[in-house]
Amino acid sequence: MTDEKPRPRLRFQLAAFPERYSLPARPTGSAAVQDAHRQTSFLLPDDLFLFERAMNAQLQVVAANSKLRTLRGAALFTLWSRAFSGLSDACAVVTQGSYASAAPLLRPALDCIAVERALIASGFEDYEEWAAAAITQVTERHATAFDIGRYRAAEVLIGEERLGPLYRLLTDLAMPHFGSSLLLVAPDSGVTKLSAGFSDNAFHLGWAELTIGWLLELASAQVATVLSTDELKISKTLRSDCEAAVRDVGLTLASTRRCYVEMVDDRFLFHSFRRTATGQPRRVIL
Repeated sequence: MTDEKPRPRLRFQLAAFPERYSLPARPTGSAAVQDAHRQTSFLLPDDLFLFERAMNAQLQVVAANSKLRTLRGAALFTLWSRAFSGLSDACAVVTQGSYASAAPLLRPALDCIAVERALIASGFEDYEEWAAAAITQVTERHATAFDIGRYRAAEVLIGEERLGPLYRLLTDLAMPHFGSSLLLVAPDSGVTKLSAGFSDNAFHLGWAELTIGWLLELASAQVATVLSTDELKISKTLRSDCEAAVRDVGLTLASTRRCYVEMVDDRFLFHSFRRTATGQPRRVIL
């Protein structure tokens, strides 16, 4: 392409944002979908309300900084918006028993959080360099061109005790690997029988606890990320509320009574993996 004329200056404006996040309403649809929502709400109400609290803490920070006009603000808000939407959408599918749909939403959300952290650590140098010619007019195509600006920052998660392994696990679950597909679609299988449901929305307590735990983990990580930058104005009261939400998520996820995953010999060991609250807890290795 030729005759590309970069705009001399980009001005950022946050044109819209939600005032409040609310948990997914009771869905219409199949009996399985409605039952999954009912059981999730009944068995995991504290987890869901804590997730709602962490999401609304984010929106309070957004509202307090909605007049920000800098390119650094553009970097934060565009990536943050993608992460927020991914978490919101993932919560909706999880409460409907669609556990296999969660990882493909959560993995890019974690990617966005990682890039935010990398940009904050580097002083946004890469973003500001990209923004100098980010949008151009290609006259011969009568089109506006957005430079792709490829950027990966998974390495910033390597040293993270919780986010590093979670990134690996979400990647494996989001890919069409044989084992992860089997565990997601046929979680009750054993050494002599594969028992799968096709597009099944039946409630599974283990998957519900895990996926909602990941929602909490990433919402908390996003809150901690925006607290770490001086680009955003956050009052003492709001900062205190955000820190309290992060702390409460940590306490919730520290419980070993819920289904959780740990890395053992470079594989993932699932603890207390069961379909119902009265079911026999299982250990599963992926």
